[in-house]
Order: sequence, then structure tokens, then C-alpha cells
Amino acid sequence: MKVRFLLTLFLIVTLKLTAQDLLPFVENFTKADYNGDNQVWSVNQGDDNALYFANTHYFLRFNGVKWEKYSLPNKTIIRSIYADADKIYCGSYREFGYWKRINGVMEYFSLSKDKNIFTGSFDNEEIWKIFKHDGKFYFQSFNALYVENNGEVEKLRFPSLVSYCYVVDNKIYAASVQHGIYVLNNNTWEKITAWTQLENNVIHGMEMNNGRFFIFTKNNGVFVGDEKGITSWDSPVNNLLRQNIILSAKFIDANRLAIGSALKGIYIVDINTNSYYNINRQNALNNNAVLSITLDKEKDLWLGLDNGIAHVEVNSPVSVFFDNSGILGSVYSLSVTNDEYLFATNHGLFKYSDKSLRTVEGSQGQVWDIYKHGSEYIIGHNDGTFKYDGKSFVKRGAINGGWRFIKSDYDQAYFQANYAGIAVYKDINDLSDYKKIDSLSKPLKNLAQNKPGEIWAADNYRGLYRITYDSGFNTIRFTDVSKQNGIDNDYAVKIFRYRDEILFYIDNTWYTYNSINSKLEENKIFNDSFRNITDVSPIDDNRFLVIKNGLLYLIARDAKGFVWHLLPEKYYQGKLIMEDTRVFKGGDNLLVNLDDGFLSFDDSNTVKMKSDIIIEAFYKDKLIGQDTKIKYNQPVEMNILTDYYGYNKPDLFYRLNNEGNYQAVKNGNVNLNNLSSGQQEFSVYYNNGKEYIEVASYKFHVALPWYFSVWMIVVYVLVVSSVFFVYYRWNKVRYIQKIRLNDEELKHRKEILELEMEAENKMRQQQHEKHMLEMEVQNKASEVAGKSLSIAKHSEMIESIQEALESKAEGDELKGKIKKIIKTSSISKNEWQSFEKNLIKSHEEFVDRLTQKYPTLTSKDIKLSIYLKMNLSSKEIAPLMNISYRGVELHRYRLRKKLNINQEESLYSFMINV
Repeated sequence: MKVRFLLTLFLIVTLKLTAQDLLPFVENFTKADYNGDNQVWSVNQGDDNALYFANTHYFLRFNGVKWEKYSLPNKTIIRSIYADADKIYCGSYREFGYWKRINGVMEYFSLSKDKNIFTGSFDNEEIWKIFKHDGKFYFQSFNALYVENNGEVEKLRFPSLVSYCYVVDNKIYAASVQHGIYVLNNNTWEKITAWTQLENNVIHGMEMNNGRFFIFTKNNGVFVGDEKGITSWDSPVNNLLRQNIILSAKFIDANRLAIGSALKGIYIVDINTNSYYNINRQNALNNNAVLSITLDKEKDLWLGLDNGIAHVEVNSPVSVFFDNSGILGSVYSLSVTNDEYLFATNHGLFKYSDKSLRTVEGSQGQVWDIYKHGSEYIIGHNDGTFKYDGKSFVKRGAINGGWRFIKSDYDQAYFQANYAGIAVYKDINDLSDYKKIDSLSKPLKNLAQNKPGEIWAADNYRGLYRITYDSGFNTIRFTDVSKQNGIDNDYAVKIFRYRDEILFYIDNTWYTYNSINSKLEENKIFNDSFRNITDVSPIDDNRFLVIKNGLLYLIARDAKGFVWHLLPEKYYQGKLIMEDTRVFKGGDNLLVNLDDGFLSFDDSNTVKMKSDIIIEAFYKDKLIGQDTKIKYNQPVEMNILTDYYGYNKPDLFYRLNNEGNYQAVKNGNVNLNNLSSGQQEFSVYYNNGKEYIEVASYKFHVALPWYFSVWMIVVYVLVVSSVFFVYYRWNKVRYIQKIRLNDEELKHRKEILELEMEAENKMRQQQHEKHMLEMEVQNKASEVAGKSLSIAKHSEMIESIQEALESKAEGDELKGKIKKIIKTSSISKNEWQSFEKNLIKSHEEFVDRLTQKYPTLTSKDIKLSIYLKMNLSSKEIAPLMNISYRGVELHRYRLRKKLNINQEESLYSFMINV
């Protein structure tokens, strides 16, 4: 194990890694994508912007959204295609014709069938090349050229076996295998004698650029010249091409040439500077044999490979640098000088120059940061702080894990965020002399400063800190700002300096610091625009980069606000280093660190070419037409097609029936499910960085559900009518029965009511009689009580007088005794009060009714009324009220006045009816 480890380490240190370049983005398509064969013999783009491929047994169509696959009726191998207007011409074994798209499907029409043109001794009559010249279509085999004009086919034989024909400068050239090149004049082949160097060469390409012929041979490289003569191309790439076999070639523009090889992929050459780069299986392509090349509307390359298809964005402002070997690792920082790159990765420090990637000796381990100072680099390493001068890598400081090294614009010093806090260097040339800010000893990942004597720091995990210090960098005040402001969720704080203002992104909220009240305050402008981002990295005073929902956005500020420019996800998908994404400047380009490399973006070329948007809708895999009937609640597939396939492909959004949020269109395809019935409008929008602009719309109609069809409505009407009829009949029967029942019920109720009323009257009468009897009993009881009391007293008095008379007393003494007996035998005041109280209590209901009707009555009036109710005479009442007979009569008279009773009405009758 130890030996294996040392060997691996030795390889990492000493190995010159496979040549790598900053390359155009390459999008590969395999058999799994298009479900076809390996070889792609020919590629062409039609006027409908779709790409067409001759894929051995299959004819492929790709519109940027979906692949379509077709076969010829005779199932033969397809070798060539050529697009013209709405037709895609196709060549095969003893067969040629064209494909045309009808109702969303490619249909084939033969031009050679039944024409008896494939005759003679040559058996290998495959059509390898198709081209158009002077309005005629030419189908080329190795032995003859078949010319089609308005349905008529003419056959022109070659003077010898040819590889391919080429139309250059409005002339038709035929490259023979042994005898050089011929030109067609008036249906006659004439050999070009000045190009003898091409004899016994297989020609795989012929182009003209700036008046010069470029002729590409299979094994002997490229020849350049004119009709008077040619020479071997004086370019360093020509020797490589001789070794790697040329299979195809195409000029991208006046200065760039694409050459496809059999062994090393494709070479992109600048013919003015002779510089080049090579895209092959080791860095981008899935296969090294490039059988065919074409340019699309963006002037990007489409390659037909020996196994698969590749799209190379040679005109995109985005380039990528990837190390597919995995040795480089995740890039955390990088620096660019001319054509050299320096990478800080989790595997060490790497240098790229002269098309090779080398590890810097002694740098193995985690490297976090590169700070360029003059011709030297300060390296923040897991094992300390190092300096690198391009040759030697030497440890100069003891600070481990330097995440960020920044220069103070205010204090003539340098700060370094590291594993143990913040280190301060007064002299950058002496990194051994440093001072630690003693108030904070924990891993810090980021620093920012916008005024002297103050620095802001963010913890690697959580926390935001403000440190003020004196001229000797001694801490004056240390503040845990997030804690002070009551922010509990302060994980992964972002510190962002923008236009000399420091902003803090904490728990999806942007803050600025108010130094007057020492409080964080929410920043409305940034909160309105940049909530729910993942990361932010500054570029300059006007631009910065944000990550939102896994996508990179370049943000610029203009007079009207922020402008968002999306960097398409395909350039960095699965490669972003979350929480450590940074932007660096490399010349005129912006560089974004990634896993195993970086992305380069020319931000001076952010404006995309305007693209027309076409919407195709499919129902049950068939293109929706005027006669298509879409059933309710069935899915509809929307394909959103654009003019471009590369960088200029717009990022689109959609809404259905102008409802809900704008949804991103992924890969140009949207599936609409659970569609309601009625008219549907599918709208597509483009975001210009500030607002959504509608660029296309598509309307279609969804039928009513089956249970709302015409026949079902008729059924519903019949069913409902039947139900109503049955209901009507049933209700009529029930109504008649109900009337009968109601009559009987009313009759019974009437009888019951009469019985109840009769019983109630009897009950009331009995209760009245009972009440009258109770009243009479009360009256009699009161009367008896009064009389009993009077009789008892009189009996007692008589007995006392009798005893006095029987005594021996005489004269005045007897008289005095009798008076005394009479006086003592009279009813006492307390007895009278008790009597009166019992009297009133026994007639309590009567008294209540009487006082409610006549509230002005006195207590004597009430007692008199009770005696009258008891039917006592005035003579009987006088002793009970302790007044004379005359006084009772007077009191009765006054009571009549108060009760407003005339002389003829009986007081007794009135009282019992109260």
C-alpha cells in the first residue's frame, strides 16, 4: 500500500498531464440519444433550421428538441444528404430521392426509382455526395455523376474512380483516386495538370479561401495554391494532419478552418497566425474519427463521428477548460498571465502553459487561494502560506489554511482569513512577520473592508463579526453582529462589497450596517431583486455574479436597475462548487472556477442574435392540425423551436392562458397535462434581463369531456325528462294521497282540539273555583282569627272583672280594679302588629294585585280593603282597626274616592274581583 501511494504521488508530481486547452463547449449525442446507428456519414441543416443526418441505416432529424428517425423503403444504407428549400435530398445504394415534411412527419420520394439508370458492370453504386449547381441536383457515386433536372436524370461517367466531387468557385471538381483532379466543362472532364502532387491521393476536402485553393488529402496533409500550382501548406498543424488522417474539412470563416481527422478528432486552425487547438476524445469528443462537418446558422460546427454526433460552439463567448483525467480536482482559485494559468485546487497547485498541465512540485494538498503580487504569487495552503515565483514553491509563513488574502485600501497592510482567524501582514515581502487579531480565533472564510480601523469577517459556518482596531492592529471592539441583532439563523453568511458599500446576506435577507445606531438594516433594493440566491461573487463596481436555483447570472447595473444575464446551464451543469464559486478576470474574459477546470466568458459579447420562435404542438405523437380533435384531460406536447442551437439559443419561459408564474422552458419541450376543455393559449416569453416579453403563442382547442358530448347530452336530456316525468307522476299520486291524509288528519286534529279545549275549560273552571275557595278559606281564617283573638280577650277580661266583683273591695277601690283590668285586658300593640302581619301575609296575592293597580293606597287603606274582602261590617271592623264606627264609615268613603267606586257598587264585590 505504501509503495502504491508513493508511486501515485510520484506520478502526480512529475507527470506532464495530457495536453489541454481552453476549448469551445462541445455537446455530444450518442446512440442512446437518437436511437440509431454508429456512423454519421453526412450532416446538413435545412431551411427549417433542423439538422439532418445520414446515419447508416437511418435518416435522422433533430430540431433542437426531439430526434426523429426514419428508414428508406428499401432499408439500404444512407451515405449522403443535401438540404434545399423544404426538401432534404438523400443518397443510398442505387437509390436517391428526397424527404419532405408533411403534417409533422418526413416522407420519402424517390427520384431514381423505375428510371433504369444504375446499369453497367459497376456494382458499388452508392451515392456518397449530393450538391446543387446551376439549378441542377448532382448525385455522385465513385463511378458516375447523376444529374437531376425537373424529373429527368442524366448520367455522367468519371474518367476514373473518384473519391468526392466539390463545387468551388462555381465549378465542379472531381477528385480521382489515382489521377489527380478533374474539372467539368460542358459535360466534359478536364484534368488539372498543374496539380500533379495530388495524383495517387484520396481527396477528402476542397475549399477556397481568399482566392486560394485548400485541398485536403487523406494521408499527405493539406495543399494550398491556385490553378497554376499548389504546394504543401506551410503550417505546423500540417505535420500532425499527415499522421492522423484527414477525413473532412470546412472553413468556419475567412480566418478559421476546421479539419476532421480519423485519429485525433478535429483541429481548429487560425490560418493567419497558424495557431490551433485540437478537440478529441481525451478532452471533449466521444469519438476521434470525424466523418463529416457542417456549419449551422450560428457558424457553429456539427460533426458526424464514427460513433455519434457532436455540436461544437466555436462562435460562443463561452469557453471551457476541463481536465477529464480527474488529477486537477476542484478549482478554488486561479490566476491568469498571458497564456498561462495557475490553479489552486484540492489536489495542490497546478500550472498550465504550452498546452500542458503540470503540478507544482511540493504543493500537494488543499490549496485555497492565489494572490498575485508583481511577478510572485502568495498561496494560501492547508500547510501554511507559500510563495511561488513560477519556478519554486517555498513556505514563507506559518498561517495554515489561508482562505482569502486581501490588500487593505486604508491601512497599508494585508489581511488573511484563515483557519484560526485573521492575520495581518504589514510587509508582504516578509510573511513570517504577522500579527493575529486576538479577539477572534475561529475559522474565517471571507473578509471585507470599506473604512480604516474596521474589518468585517464571516465565519466558515455561522456568524458575522465586526472588528475595530487601533493603528497597531490591537482590537478596540469586537462585536458578534448577527447575535447582537437577534438573528438566530446566521449560517453561511455572505459578505459582499458593492460600490464601496458592504452588504450582508443572512438567512435569505440582505442587510447593511447603520454605524449610527450599530444595527443591521434590511436593504430594500437588494431584497427586492436578490432574495433566495445561493452565492454571490463581485466582479467590479458595476457587475457581479449570483447563483440562483443552480444557475449562473451575470448582473449589471444601468440607470433603470439591475439587468440579469443568464449563463446557460449546459456550460457548467454539475460542475459548480457551491459556497466557493468565484469570478476572476483573465484578460478581457471572466473566469468562473468549477470542478476539474473553469469556464471563460467574454462578457463583451453578451448580446444574443435575435431568434424566431416556432411552436409545434403534438397530440398522441402527431402534429396538431386544424382537424385534430384533442380529447379532454389528455396531454399535449409543446415543442418550442428556435433558429439556434448554441449560445444564441434564447432562454424561454411559458404560461398557459396567461395564468400563474412564468415557467422555464427546459430543453425546448413542455408537456401540458390535465387540460380543461375550451380554447387554450400557450404563450412563450423571453426575458431581456428586466422583463418578460412575449415572442410567440399557440392556440388550440380541447374538446368537452365525453360525458358532455352531443350524444351524451341527448342521453342526459332523455334521462332527465324521464326522471321528471316519473317524478311528476309519483308526486301527483303522493299529492292525492297527501290530501286524503291531510283531510283525515285535520278531522282528527279538530276532534282532538275540541276535546283539549273542553278539558282546558274544565280545568280553568276547576282552578277558578279552587282559587275562589282558597280565597274564601283565607278570608274566613282571617275573620276567625280576628274574632278568636277578640273573644279570647273579652273572656279573659270578664273573668278578671268577675273575680274583682267577688272580692271584698268596695267603692273606689273596686272601680280602680275594674279600670285596671279593662286596661290590662286590651290587646297589646305587639299582638296587634303580629295580627296585622299575619293578616296581610294570608292575603299576600290580593295585596300585591291591589297595590300594583292602586299604588297610592296607604297601609290603613290596605287593611280596610282586606276586612272588606272578608265581608266584615263597619261595626266589626271598628274594634279591629281601633277606631269608632263613625271613623270606619268615613274611611270607607275615602277609600271609594281613591278606588274611583261609586256609591251604588259594593266594596265587597269589588274586592273579591281584584
